[in-house]
Amino acid sequence: MGALVGLVLGVGLFLIWWSCWVDPQPAAPLERRRGGLLDRARDLLAQAGVPTVSPQALAAACLTVWLLVAFVALAVTQSPTVAAAFATMAAWGPVALVVSRARRRRAVLRELWPEVVDNLASGVRAGLSLPEAVAQLAERGPEALRPAFEAFALDYRATGRFGEALDDLKERLADPVADRICESLRITREVGGADLGRLLRSLSAFLREDLRTRSELAARQSWTVNAARVAVAAPWLVLAMLSSRPESVKAYDSGAGAVVLMVGGAVCLLAYRVMVRIGRLPEEERVLR
Repeated sequence: MGALVGLVLGVGLFLIWWSCWVDPQPAAPLERRRGGLLDRARDLLAQAGVPTVSPQALAAACLTVWLLVAFVALAVTQSPTVAAAFATMAAWGPVALVVSRARRRRAVLRELWPEVVDNLASGVRAGLSLPEAVAQLAERGPEALRPAFEAFALDYRATGRFGEALDDLKERLADPVADRICESLRITREVGGADLGRLLRSLSAFLREDLRTRSELAARQSWTVNAARVAVAAPWLVLAMLSSRPESVKAYDSGAGAVVLMVGGAVCLLAYRVMVRIGRLPEEERVLR
């Protein structure tokens, strides 16, 4: 009975998680709901530097981790319920890895965008056309961003369509600052205007001020996020130590034990999300896709 409860618990949690990744739009019109879960997953993978990985592949990795951890934990603890609980937590590992990598990469790019804007402003002042000013970033821009701008240059030389090349560049970078820069260049290209240089200089100054302020706040509030992680991990570390003795976790194989683990997991997740929401600085969203 306990094994059945644990299996049902694990499958149910996985199905709930899996439903969050299903694209609600039909495939026939070949259109996706903008800002949906699949869009955010693709943006997250692009921001993490792995744009070739699809959301479906990420979901498959989570399922694989769940199965492996469930098998190992069941062999060690002899408790299906406890094994399902640890497997469910471990299944979030690939997503957490991608999120962490994307956050670190966004922090790195946040320091590089002012330099990109300065290079664009210099190119415009030097009399370069807008496509040339963007393409020259493949050689003069920051090292981490050169591949994306090199791909832009190749796209523009192959098609001659500035707007489409900008759209592809936005998808590769998946960054709100890149969206603003690309849309500013697109508007200038389409309707003209003599204030692009002034706009870019103002944007560069704003980005530097935002970076300075964000760095100060992040240094002060990092302890909140670390405290949340320690508080959430503590009870599960105790459970892991108890699981080394199968006779100590027999109580969790009952229906009441499964409910205790479910409620404990939900409370830990809710508390962690609240603490992270309080302590972490908000990330800018892509509104100019």
